[in-house]
Amino acid sequence: MSSWSEERRRNQAADAEQRRLDQDAAAERRAKARALEDERRRKNRQADKAEARTEQQQKRKDKRERRRERAQAWTKNTRPGVVYQRGTLALVTASALASLPAQIAHFAAISLMLLPLPFALEGAAWVMAAGVAHADEKGLPAWVRWLLRTFCLAAAGFAAWINYGYGVETAPAAGYGLAAVSLLGPLFFEVRQWVTTLTVDAGEKKRRGEAKARAKHERARYRHHKDVVKLARRLVSAAPYGALALEDAFTAAWEIFYGTGTPGMTPALHAQQLASRKSLADAMDEANGSPISNRSRLLEMLHPAPAALASGPEKPQVAAQIPPASERPQEKPRKGAKAKPVPPVRRKGDALPFHPLAKVAAADTARQLTAVNGTH
Repeated sequence: MSSWSEERRRNQAADAEQRRLDQDAAAERRAKARALEDERRRKNRQADKAEARTEQQQKRKDKRERRRERAQAWTKNTRPGVVYQRGTLALVTASALASLPAQIAHFAAISLMLLPLPFALEGAAWVMAAGVAHADEKGLPAWVRWLLRTFCLAAAGFAAWINYGYGVETAPAAGYGLAAVSLLGPLFFEVRQWVTTLTVDAGEKKRRGEAKARAKHERARYRHHKDVVKLARRLVSAAPYGALALEDAFTAAWEIFYGTGTPGMTPALHAQQLASRKSLADAMDEANGSPISNRSRLLEMLHPAPAALASGPEKPQVAAQIPPASERPQEKPRKGAKAKPVPPVRRKGDALPFHPLAKVAAADTARQLTAVNGTH
C-alpha cells in the first residue's frame, strides 16, 4: 500500500514537472514568436521610412525638373525673335477681327447675298501676304513678290475704303481707325516677313562668302600644285564613290610626289630647315661660349679637350722642331738674312683617334643628308 502511494506521488510529481516544462517551452516559443514579429515589424517600419524618403526625394527631384523645364520654356518663349513673331501674329489677328464687322455690316445692309464678300476680301489680302512669304522662302524672282504685294495691297485698300466709309458715318475717328486696322494688319505681316528675309539673307551671305573663299583656295592650289591636284583627282576617281575625300587624296598625292605626309614640305625645304637649324645651333654655341645643342654636346662628350685627359703627361699633337733656348747655338744671324722656319713633323700617335660613336653619328648624318637632298 505504501509503495503504491509513493508511486502515485512520483507520477504526479513527474506530471507536474512535465507540465512545467511544457509551459516553459510554450512560453519560450511565444517569446520567440513575439521577437520575430517585432523584428518583422521593425524591418517593415524601416522599409516604409526608406520608401517614404525615396518617394520624397523623387518628388523633390520631379519638382526641380518641372521648375527647370518651366524656366527653359520661359526663356525659349521670351526670346526677342519669338516675342516679335508671336506678337505680330497677335496684332494681325486683332486687325482682321476688327476690320471684319464693319465690312459685314456694310455688305449685309446692301444684300445678304454679299455676306461672303468681306471674308473673301480679308482672305485675299492674307493669302497674297502668305504668297509673298512663300516666294521669299523659295527664292522666286522679285517681280513675283511685287505682284503678290500689289494684289495684297489692292484687297486691303478696298477693305480699308469700305471700313472708312462705314465708320465716318458715326465719327471721323471711327472711319480713320477702321481704315487703319484694315491696312496695318497686312503691313505688319509684310514687315515681319521683311525682317525674316533679312535674317536669312545674312546667313546666306555668310555661306556664299565661305563658298567663295573655298573656291579661291581651290584655284590657288591648282595653280601652285597642278600635278599633285591632278593625281589626287585620279585617286578619288579610282576609289569607290564617297570612299576617299579629296583632302585625304591630296595628302596621299603629296607624299607620292615629295615623300612626306606634310602638305607644303618638299625635300629642298627639309634640307633648308636642317641647314637653318645647324646654323642656329652654331650661332647659339658661339654666343654662349659653350655647346647648347645636342650635336655639340655629343661631340664635346666624345672628344673632350686634351687637358681633360688623365692618361699620362700632356703630349702635343705635333712635335716641336725648335730646340729649347738653352740648347740652341748662340749664332748671330747674318745681316739682311731671314730666318727659315722649321716645318713641323707629324709622328705616329700624335693625333687622338676618333671615338666609335662619333663615326656612327657621322655616318648617320651623311645618310640623312643623302636621303633629303637626293645626292651628296
